Amino acid sequence: MRLLLIHADYIEFTALEPAMPNPERIESQGKKERVEECLVAFTTVEKSDEESPEEVAKNAASTILEHAASVKATRVVLYPYAHLSSSLSRPESAMEVLKKTEDALRGTVEAVRAPFGWYKSFEIKCKGHPLSELSRTITAAAREKAAEAAEEAAPRSEFLVLTPEGEEFRIDFASPETFLSLKVEPPLIQLIKNEAGMKEERGAPAHVKLMKKLELVDYEPASDIGHFRFYPKGTLIKDSLEELAYDIAVRDLRAFKIETPFLYRLDEPDIADQAEKFREKDYRLTVEKREFCLRFAGDFGLFRMMKGATMSYRQLPIRVYELSPSFRLEQSGECVGLKRLRNFTMPDLHCFCADLEQGRKEYAELFSKYTRLTQSMEIEYAVAFRVVKYFYEEHRDWFVSLLKMVGKPALIELLPEMKHYWVLKHEYQAIDSVGGNTQLVTVQLDIEDAARYGIEYTDESGKRRGCIILHSSLGSIERWMGAILEQAAKDQAKGKPPMLPVWLSPIQVRVIPVNSTFVGFAKDLAEKVAAEGFRADVDDREESVSKKIREAEVDWIPFVLVVGEREALSQPPSLSVRIRGEGVKSTDFPGLIASLRARVGDRPCLPSYLPIMLSMKPRFA
Repeated sequence: MRLLLIHADYIEFTALEPAMPNPERIESQGKKERVEECLVAFTTVEKSDEESPEEVAKNAASTILEHAASVKATRVVLYPYAHLSSSLSRPESAMEVLKKTEDALRGTVEAVRAPFGWYKSFEIKCKGHPLSELSRTITAAAREKAAEAAEEAAPRSEFLVLTPEGEEFRIDFASPETFLSLKVEPPLIQLIKNEAGMKEERGAPAHVKLMKKLELVDYEPASDIGHFRFYPKGTLIKDSLEELAYDIAVRDLRAFKIETPFLYRLDEPDIADQAEKFREKDYRLTVEKREFCLRFAGDFGLFRMMKGATMSYRQLPIRVYELSPSFRLEQSGECVGLKRLRNFTMPDLHCFCADLEQGRKEYAELFSKYTRLTQSMEIEYAVAFRVVKYFYEEHRDWFVSLLKMVGKPALIELLPEMKHYWVLKHEYQAIDSVGGNTQLVTVQLDIEDAARYGIEYTDESGKRRGCIILHSSLGSIERWMGAILEQAAKDQAKGKPPMLPVWLSPIQVRVIPVNSTFVGFAKDLAEKVAAEGFRADVDDREESVSKKIREAEVDWIPFVLVVGEREALSQPPSLSVRIRGEGVKSTDFPGLIASLRARVGDRPCLPSYLPIMLSMKPRFA
């Protein structure tokens, strides 16, 4: 059984219509039910629970009561919720377990059970303290409870802020004054607040509307939730970001580019071991009586490839790059725009190093490259490190040297011991328009997986040794798009015109003729801009100039040229250009191109995916 426990001010729900042929009989269809001051237990009964329903119900009730006591809740709402697992029990078995769990709760707390087998609307207000959200997996055995008890008794992480000057500020989440008064950038304060569980009432991030309004991306109703269709402008942005990732990984860092399958057999022990860590987030399917899963990261095929590779210490570090479409079965309620998807694209770079010294040197190199990447996106972000305490204490000066590269203080989470395969990782976190954070680039220093997967090299003496592995991602392409749109929304809230970085703007220059007489001149000018490597179009529609200018502003076009007799007759043409956020400036053609080159820099600038004449462009949204 899977549980998601929410300590709530209230929950309201209404049973609307049957979700299965024989739902639970109720008399409350269409009636709103409300429970105040309660612990809501969203509950999914799984196939494995069918073997011991009484034991599962008993352990579930025990876990729920234990948490209810810790948050001082005297009411519990059992809410059937089929979205916490992909391995559902039969409906009659689920009903049996839920009723037994309800019976076990009664007498200790006031128990309310939402009807089973119905589509329901609901509204919940989470209290937002550190214990207000908790997930648990319940089994028939007592080992789960013992593991949870051990986890509760284990030492907790410590948190601090480290500055590029080497100053440390200890943070106590229970005492907000220890961090709210820090003189650091707002994104870092917001990240710390989020880590402390100081949740605020938030609506949907702004990019969910913007991605549709700008005709970039939209949901695909014929697919699963969290899968998107990209219109031509959105595809251009996506391809540009992928091209930048390729430039960094392959052209700059000289990584080997590979490609591996999306689909893997679960009867392979190493694949099964890897997949088990993400069991509840797997897309699984059966083909010819064999069970497969879609990869949730690029490690599956890469590790098998590197296990079979012959490597010498002279060749290390070896860098391997893959643009990795990945699949994670996130809960449907957690899929929000481009921030969290079920199908996303990860530019993954793995570095195989001889030892920890070489691994740290490689880590610093990636940190430098990814800092430049993030800064090129023109967004606000915060830096966070998750690191085992002993490693931080041994290499503290090295961490300071990394922060000097980025020029920002960072949140440091000190883990009391290793919980994962890595001893260190860092994240660049973007803060969206409603205060949520989104992980972008990350690097992990892995000291365990080489031994687990048999990835070895030959050292100077001819012996086989395990590698140090750096797992790194330049960030989900879709999340980058969302973060850039969120920055535009935040700028707009501050009174600035919202815009995309010029190198990512689907159309960088729009030429507007004052009437049809000058359409040919406008087209020639746009073609000259395109010949210089930039994206231009001509608004040749039968509309007024003022309307065309307004629509260029709505489309966030960064450079707008209005041309007529003066521009057509002057030699060389004198141009008046509206630069978004800067106003109208006089220039000539070389000056226009110089301005574009200065803003694009060394970043990719792909040709336009749209016709040069605006009248020939279909509307997609």
